[in-house]
Amino acid sequence: MSVPPARPKIYHITHVDDLASIIADGRLLSDAAMIQRGGPPQAIGMSAIKQRRVEELEVPCHPGTMVGDYVPFYLCPRSVMLFVIHRANHPELTYRGGEDPIVHLEADLHAVVQWASEHQVAWAFSLANAGARYTEFRSELAQLDELDWNAIASLNFRDPAVKEAKQAEFLIHESFPFSLVERIGVRNQAVFNRVQEVIAAAGHQPVVEIKREWYF
Repeated sequence: MSVPPARPKIYHITHVDDLASIIADGRLLSDAAMIQRGGPPQAIGMSAIKQRRVEELEVPCHPGTMVGDYVPFYLCPRSVMLFVIHRANHPELTYRGGEDPIVHLEADLHAVVQWASEHQVAWAFSLANAGARYTEFRSELAQLDELDWNAIASLNFRDPAVKEAKQAEFLIHESFPFSLVERIGVRNQAVFNRVQEVIAAAGHQPVVEIKREWYF
């Protein structure tokens, strides 16, 4: 639908309180694995949607796997989900702490695909919201131009078509190494300081930056 960036980035959002356990594990875990564990220290998603992704929504390009078997990433910061968290008024959202404690974990899509290929780990991307029943999935880099990159980059998603396309996701099966995270974006100095404290003793230390433009 549009020309992809030369080096597209992917973004996983999580609460800063979850960062220590991610580092301790050395990886991010899929929704299915996190549900089995009892959930993260501070859940920010919608439990009903996560359950549907685990139990009902298949990734057809990898038969037998469900959306919830993958670690999800958006293809942009300042996602629609972050806006929902910012507004804190969605009836299915139990988290009401706002966007300030939310951090963006950024990685390079091509570097991740190379790692996945080397380690025989399945990956895919959705052309829209991976939690919707009608969404299509792809699993070839040559198909990245099927994404609506203009919508993904748009800061205005009042148009339903733009909103849907902006919610495209990159999925990596079962777990994602923390060592592939290149940068952690935060909203303010207080969270910047907390992240620096948490990663101080970590074997891998991504760049931490205050990225106010990644927030609402």
